[in-house]
Amino acid sequence: MIGPSNDLSSKFALDTNALGGLKQSAKAGSPEALKTASTQFEAMFINMMMKSMRDATPQGEGMLDSQQTKTFTTMLDQQMSQNLAKRGVGLADVLIRQLSTTAANAQALAINGDPIAQPAQPFTIANDQPAKRIAMPPGRDAGEMIKSPGALLTPTTTGTSGAPATPGVSASGRPQSPHVRAFQEKLGAHADEAARATGIPAKFMLGQAALESGWGRREIRNADGATSHNLFGIKAGPGWTGKVATAVTTEYVNGKPQTRVEKFRAYDSYADSFKDYAKLITNNPRYEKVLANAQDAAGFAQGLQKAGYATDPLYAAKLTKIIQRNLA
Repeated sequence: MIGPSNDLSSKFALDTNALGGLKQSAKAGSPEALKTASTQFEAMFINMMMKSMRDATPQGEGMLDSQQTKTFTTMLDQQMSQNLAKRGVGLADVLIRQLSTTAANAQALAINGDPIAQPAQPFTIANDQPAKRIAMPPGRDAGEMIKSPGALLTPTTTGTSGAPATPGVSASGRPQSPHVRAFQEKLGAHADEAARATGIPAKFMLGQAALESGWGRREIRNADGATSHNLFGIKAGPGWTGKVATAVTTEYVNGKPQTRVEKFRAYDSYADSFKDYAKLITNNPRYEKVLANAQDAAGFAQGLQKAGYATDPLYAAKLTKIIQRNLA
């Protein structure tokens, strides 16, 4: 069934219901909503130009000049701007290209570890209770995106932390970005300790921490702006007695994104974050099959998704790709 059209050019320029519908569509992050929003921005730009031209034109004091006529002239200009934007002057196309690239690069940061633009907001949220939701980037969330081509290098072996034996090169032969190397060097020892406690390869946990925190660039923050050290997006459920950080996140409920304010666990250090994650995975019966299928990246990622760590249907695919492309 085809939903209602987001084309606002055929509607009244001041139709608040139509604008409300556009806002709802934009939350889904669909290409159609992006195109419509860009067109509306172009209409606003055209309207500003028309207003500037009218303001610069000498105004008479004729019989038909009144506040009422000025009001209707303004409304006419708004409607004309909307109709002109439908034909386009080129601004909407530029916006679509720019915004699409930004969204793509935000995903490339987490999936490929190769940022080209600024990263988006936090990705996912885990819960120590049966998970029904998962946070996505405003946005969304996005496809598997852009990877700058690099020279293929000879695969190398890795240590327990998953760090490559050859600096700057993953075991799969892909050149590593500097921030990926820094992420591994910073957290590798903590991942090794968690690996000894869980039996899960350290690089798998590093990959999940990278997905949840955007390689450490989208960490959950405390009210004072300091990091909560929560690398795995674990929520503060009823049984949590430690510190808490509150953050706004976009979550999927019954397949639909919703903005929520959630409470997350806060730690004193990254070491505590890995220790708590290891405790959650080993002590919660939901994750028994995760431990049993942690021999390879795909099995580990799929086990987490099936256990309800996240409800994003692409969570396992994203995590697998991060591990294989950057850490495997």
